[in-house]
Amino acid sequence: MAKLGTLAPHRMLAGAVNRILGGPTAAPPAKIAPHHPMLNNSIIDCAVYADGVRLPGSRDYAAAYAQACARPKAFVWLGLREPSVEEFADVANVFGLHELAVDAAVASAQRPRIEQYGDHSCVVLRTARYVEHAELNEWSEVVETGHMLVFIGPRFVITVRHGAPGALGPVRADLEKRRNLLAQGPWSVAHAVSDRLVDTYLDVAEGVQADLDELEESVFSRANGGDHIAHMYQLKREVVEFRRAVLPLQRPMLALLEERSGVPTSLRRYFRSVAEKLQRVVEQVNAHDELLNSLLQARLAQVSLAQNNDMRKIAAYAAIAAVQTAIAGIYGMNFDHMPELHWRFGYAWAIGLMLAAGGLVYRLFRRSGWL
Repeated sequence: MAKLGTLAPHRMLAGAVNRILGGPTAAPPAKIAPHHPMLNNSIIDCAVYADGVRLPGSRDYAAAYAQACARPKAFVWLGLREPSVEEFADVANVFGLHELAVDAAVASAQRPRIEQYGDHSCVVLRTARYVEHAELNEWSEVVETGHMLVFIGPRFVITVRHGAPGALGPVRADLEKRRNLLAQGPWSVAHAVSDRLVDTYLDVAEGVQADLDELEESVFSRANGGDHIAHMYQLKREVVEFRRAVLPLQRPMLALLEERSGVPTSLRRYFRSVAEKLQRVVEQVNAHDELLNSLLQARLAQVSLAQNNDMRKIAAYAAIAAVQTAIAGIYGMNFDHMPELHWRFGYAWAIGLMLAAGGLVYRLFRRSGWL
């Protein structure tokens, strides 16, 4: 303790000398940046691109937008996932989006469409994903869907994703490798997003086709021992959900090919390719729906035929029983003059007659195919 007491004055003196002579002093405390309302919450990625190259920078979209506006041929790509109303209101304020865009960005259900808000456009797309399953049953989820909004302006593109399907990380990585395409501006991002979503539609269509092939084989199999109607209705619901995501997208894609759409002329041929692939998906979805209807009708016809066979068997056995009942009813009547009632072999005769009549009727039904 005495040693510590002697060292303290020396340290105080050394500190005073350092302050007088301008020596090293303790580092000032680090400044803590104010908490951003969307920090680590809804932002997936944010970057500035100039001439097809990603510029280094932070995830602050306000600073990124200012940087993009200060450079020629530069734009910012902001990726969001399920932002709240307050979060997207701040985004709309920074990028100057229309007030209706806030309502559209946070809506729970969207239909594919394209809308124009002044100098920027909004493209609404439906996302889809094929859900792998061990076997198809009445509880299987085959197609999972969501939706995505793409806001395209002169110096920005904002993607807002709702739902699990439609992750854009691979899209951004692939597009950053295609510098010439990315250099054509924000609409190149809209093309890359729509192209990847339509490719996903093709994957979903192939998965549904595999389920349909398996279901078709089981319906027309000779060893068909189960009722697949519930499976068909479940797959029908999934196909209808997928159809609602694909078919309404045709009109927005055709609108992007027009002169007034705002899409650069150099990019329209890319969107034309996407529209052609979408047409193939539409044809496949329609074929799936028609095949499901045919399978359902065939299965209902099989069930109806099986029920008719059961009814014929029931009627045949009822006829056999009716013969026995008729014979028993005749000899059960209380008439005084019935020779067989006092005959020694009357009982054996009645039993034998019942068996012979039943066997004859059974043979007739077997020959006619009822039994």
